[in-house]
Amino acid sequence: MPFTKKPYKPKGELSRNTTAMFPSLHEDVADALSDAFISPEPWFNPTGGDDDAITVYDTHIMGRFDCRNPACAKQGWGSKKISILIRQYPDNGYNAVVFKQRCKACERVGALRLDENSYVERVTYRLKKWAGIRMETPEYNGNHRGPPHEYDLCEGCKRGYCQRVD
Repeated sequence: MPFTKKPYKPKGELSRNTTAMFPSLHEDVADALSDAFISPEPWFNPTGGDDDAITVYDTHIMGRFDCRNPACAKQGWGSKKISILIRQYPDNGYNAVVFKQRCKACERVGALRLDENSYVERVTYRLKKWAGIRMETPEYNGNHRGPPHEYDLCEGCKRGYCQRVD
């Protein structure tokens, strides 16, 4: 059964303080796509927003957050479920918005330290799917168990993008 794109409906503006984009990782994504022969070649759209997107896909990646509040006792935390929204634009443009999380102790937004491999893997997989390349669905949850997902502290959950996978 071929992959069918669903119409995209924007869910609202995204705050830059609670989200991040990583255009510097496009070269790694392009390298990972080099065997796929996608035409035209995917390009990172740093200014594209919800209104311009053809379709979107939400998934999750891994990383760490540091609490930058000097008055907070919690220094940081790891997460196996960081929400990411991958958007597709005309002519094979794309971008990926990563949603930050809040500190459980003080509820301030944490500073993200991305697991670049999981980001590149998820973005590459989605771009290949959108290009119609058949692939087996990777096992994302396998042995990468982590603490339960904190819905109230996840900016992706607050905006309805997070898959809430436990």
